[in-house]
Amino acid sequence: MDDRTPSPSYDAPPAYPLDPAAVTTEPRPSGRERRRRVLRRAGVPAMALTLLVGAGGVGYALGRPGTPPGVGGTSTAPSLTRGPQDGSGATQGTQPPGWSLPSAPSPQTGDGAGVDTSGDTSGTASGDQLTGLVRIATTQSYAGAEAAGTGMVLTADGEVVTNHHVVEGATDIEVTVMATGTTYAADVVGSDAAADVALLRLDDASGLATVTTDSDGVAVGDAVTAVGDGEGAEDHLSAATGSVLATDQQITTRSGAGASVERLSDLVQISSDVVSGYSGGATYDEDGEVVGMTTAASSGTTDVVGYAVPVATVLRIAGDLEQGVQDAAYAYGRPAFLGVALDGTGTTLAGVYDATPAADAGLAEGDTITAVDGEAVGTAERLRAAVSAHEPGDSVEISWTDASGTTRSATVELTEGPVA
Repeated sequence: MDDRTPSPSYDAPPAYPLDPAAVTTEPRPSGRERRRRVLRRAGVPAMALTLLVGAGGVGYALGRPGTPPGVGGTSTAPSLTRGPQDGSGATQGTQPPGWSLPSAPSPQTGDGAGVDTSGDTSGTASGDQLTGLVRIATTQSYAGAEAAGTGMVLTADGEVVTNHHVVEGATDIEVTVMATGTTYAADVVGSDAAADVALLRLDDASGLATVTTDSDGVAVGDAVTAVGDGEGAEDHLSAATGSVLATDQQITTRSGAGASVERLSDLVQISSDVVSGYSGGATYDEDGEVVGMTTAASSGTTDVVGYAVPVATVLRIAGDLEQGVQDAAYAYGRPAFLGVALDGTGTTLAGVYDATPAADAGLAEGDTITAVDGEAVGTAERLRAAVSAHEPGDSVEISWTDASGTTRSATVELTEGPVA
């Protein structure tokens, strides 16, 4: 970083509500606070970095006493913030749950020294800048939260790319084409959480205008403009001009407990004053072509530094996901979901979500799940693995011991969980 950036404090961002599926059925939780504008903050020397999503809910801690999911008609949001032990992913519409205080970026090309940023401005995006851009609004029913971010249209029939953290934890996704105001329901085709890229498909879309991309790369000093749903202004998008400060950047994020949980590499560092809501939006070059997808930004300082995933990386991953390429980094569709919240690392239930397979089977707070399809699951990790090995619609036998010590079992049909 150059000496324009004062030393900020390392205040951790607010907690992000976790996707109940993650806490109960799969390895990756998700969620976040209130409706947030998506933009991630990255770690740089003497600077805290975060994801940029629009918040709208409240963060909850996994297994927090006294705040189990609603049971028996109550609607209290569950205490589902990822704990360091669950090893899951990010939250939706903002930084992944617990992504805070990333470490400094590693070796970079260029440090921005000598790049004149005095002319950087922020304002409302122009009509041309809206072409191919969308606003993404998600509902996280189980976490009791909403989130908002930005996306880019890749095909006329409705393939849209955004950050994974924008949609993680979502139970419903609505996408508004900003140039026309038309809103579509959307589903997640697949995602690469490690690269923070997700591909969506809009329902019944056709004839959409798409973004124009330039995969040739950028150089330090190149002029850029980041466009996104700044601070969740639903009726327009914002634009922030700037310059490329560095390329080949690496950001390491840490959970609230300080453990390293995720790393993004080969990022473009920009001086644009990006704020919450820009996540998943376009980083344009001076010709109006997309050269990156805005993903993260610094916090705790007046001079904001943004980060973008190079568009060549975005297009490669989106192409793989569209073709169904099998890769350990890729997850497709939505996970199987049982509908329970766990209390710690064991399989004793902190609560049960209403209208889920677990609730229908009669599971309740205080019960302890002992087996899935006859296989013992003595830890939360084994329970998550057993459920996540299935697909939504699969029937599984759940065995448990209730609070009175009685052994019970039931066959349930797993439902579709939040985006993992």
